[in-house]
Amino acid sequence: MTAMSAPLPGGVGLSHISAYEWEAADGVCGGSPHLHLACTEAYVVTAGRGAVQTLTLADGFAETPLEPGAVVWFTPGTVHRMVQGGGLRVTVLMQNSGLPEAGDAVFTFPPEVLADPERYAAAAALPAKEGPEADAAARRRRDLAVEGYLTLRAAAEKGDDGPLRAFHEAAARIVAPKVKEWEPRWRDGALAAARRTGEQLTALAAGDPSHLAGARVTATGPSRRGGYGMCGRRDEYELPGATLPYYGE
Repeated sequence: MTAMSAPLPGGVGLSHISAYEWEAADGVCGGSPHLHLACTEAYVVTAGRGAVQTLTLADGFAETPLEPGAVVWFTPGTVHRMVQGGGLRVTVLMQNSGLPEAGDAVFTFPPEVLADPERYAAAAALPAKEGPEADAAARRRRDLAVEGYLTLRAAAEKGDDGPLRAFHEAAARIVAPKVKEWEPRWRDGALAAARRTGEQLTALAAGDPSHLAGARVTATGPSRRGGYGMCGRRDEYELPGATLPYYGE
């Protein structure tokens, strides 16, 4: 894997989400609760309304409204669930392009699923990218994640953070075997972008503008529309030289 030649700013990932409208067991329509272990995520709301439900050790359960113009972001370890309120559309900016698609996201499945790597992988996987089979699998995955999430939320609302701490530990065990594979993505993406800025600052301090001669403009659209993401249907950008490859959620 080589460094990206024309990365998005800071080596971020970019997608557009249309929140799922499937009703879950608690009567709420929305996505699959999950957390990221090394990536901060930001929502920029462009249409509709809804909310993001979150669970953290610091704040317990919270629900933040989503409406056009709102920007909401959350750091690693935040369990989050996008909730549909009507026509919700969100642009998602993700730290460390390529890491979430490589496994830096763990669903809030029940403990017995989290404890079995093979069972977890089977529950998290989608058998197809499109069609009725993919649709049904994405919904089953969402429902299983909601099942575990509701247990975590109920405990948090009673002041018991033990289940959430246990989930953090289980999530770390699940991703541990993948971390070495993540490091080249980080080095070739976000770290390379930061180092490139450092090189440019050094050159400018010496009065050297030579990197400006390589300026260029890039314009494109989504490489895939309507994919099945964790929070909803997702328009994705997998662009040679600009993003690191997606590995299906």
